[in-house]
This record gives sequence, C-alpha cells and structure tokens, in this order.
Amino acid sequence: MRISVDPERCYGSGDCVYRLPSVFTVVGGYGAVIPGREEAAEAGDEARVRAAAEGCPSQAISVSG
Repeated sequence: MRISVDPERCYGSGDCVYRLPSVFTVVGGYGAVIPGREEAAEAGDEARVRAAAEGCPSQAISVSG
C-alpha cells in the first residue's frame, strides 16, 4: 500500500496522528507520513490506515494498493 498526505488539502487537524501515530506525524503544523512509512504500514495497520484516510476531515490522505 502507498500512503500520502496532500499538503495543499491538509489543514492540520492532527486526526491522522491521533488515529495512527506509528504512520503519521505533524510537520510544520500539518499532517505528514513518517519518512520510510510511505510504502507500507506494519502488519495489521492496513485497516487503521484506511480508517485514518476515510476519517480525515480535509480528505488529504490518499491510500493506494
């Protein structure tokens, strides 16, 4: 799976970090994927990553694969 956060859409709610701090972080006040975590989440995180994407209030998180 590939995970990304669109910095143009993110308004910094921090919901992604709250939901999954092992994958998401805050950089400059906005959500971001932790470097090295863009390509794959740890085993068992797929459903949580998708839930974070679906729950993102600005719809800035993309998940493919």
